[in-house]
Amino acid sequence: MTRTYGLFGVSLTALFIAAAPAMAQEKGGLDLTGPYDVVVGWFKPGIEGWNQRVVSVNAEDPNRVFIGAVDRNDTREGHPMLTADGKLMKEKTKVVRDNNFFDKGDVNNLLVLNADGKVIENWSQWNSEISIAHHIIIDPYDPTHPVWVVDRFNHRLLKFSNDGKQLLLKVGEKAVPGNDEGHFHDPASLAIMPGGTFYVADGYTNSRVVKFDKNGKYVMSWGTKGTGPSQFSLVHSVAVDADRVYVADRNNDRIQIFDHSGKFLDQWPGTARVTRVITTDDKRVCVSATTYGRFACYDLAGKLVGQWGTLGDEPGVSDNAHQIDVDNAGNFYVADANNNRVQKFVPKKNADKKLLIGKELVLKK
Repeated sequence: MTRTYGLFGVSLTALFIAAAPAMAQEKGGLDLTGPYDVVVGWFKPGIEGWNQRVVSVNAEDPNRVFIGAVDRNDTREGHPMLTADGKLMKEKTKVVRDNNFFDKGDVNNLLVLNADGKVIENWSQWNSEISIAHHIIIDPYDPTHPVWVVDRFNHRLLKFSNDGKQLLLKVGEKAVPGNDEGHFHDPASLAIMPGGTFYVADGYTNSRVVKFDKNGKYVMSWGTKGTGPSQFSLVHSVAVDADRVYVADRNNDRIQIFDHSGKFLDQWPGTARVTRVITTDDKRVCVSATTYGRFACYDLAGKLVGQWGTLGDEPGVSDNAHQIDVDNAGNFYVADANNNRVQKFVPKKNADKKLLIGKELVLKK
């Protein structure tokens, strides 16, 4: 059943758009997919009655796209719908999560898709270790390209061999939350530096960024709960370049910027519930902003250089774009959580490059 969305308000960086089906037209239309064409029906999990949220995506290449999914009984919290003048039109919806669902046999925590959106690998051998693959990242600096999983509900990080046969490293204590050098509480994502140092967005409860060395040894952390500089309300994503650390301070509707010692440098307000922030190889910072179903890119001074997208459930629009990634062919992927799918977009011919989401930056060693 298709939901109907009305008009909604705007933030500093979100322009008004009316929701409509994403389809190619010779005349009229609103160009909801920006510089891309959506591949309609691309996601083909091959699992009868698929009803799991897809919360993470990482494209190693066009023929090996990792996704993390949550069981059908998880907590689902949608976004409030607003009229054009910002008045509440529809409250958030919520489904109570079944805390025993990880014992069921129909959970598909981590899957790998090919270029046609079909499942080619199911890492079900790790279902007892992974509660939710909230963020998946493949280390571009290690020649063996290990796969990292941020397991939010189990409060830890897992590092696997690229083929999924070995669990190489565990950081944090399984199912034991904490706020110290060896524990997390609902971590959300991580970012890796050359040499293996990594930063963790820790995250939903602890409101901090934690830095570790390549062996998973604690180095430092910063951040507390609040609205001031170096304070956070839901640290959902972290990204890096050679000089700076970019933090998606989701519920404060901003991105905060620090140096690699945790010193506060700047903040970019008005980013409307950013779930994912990435630095790109063409010196931009691109984000998914879920309140309005927007995707946007900024220059390194924080100036908005392009944006597109809207909220909904038709092909090409999204409801809680929880993670995004770009493969080495320029295809763009969205973990469209509240619509229980991952979407694939391909760049249009002669697309405006400032609107394209850039490939994530890989720093020189």
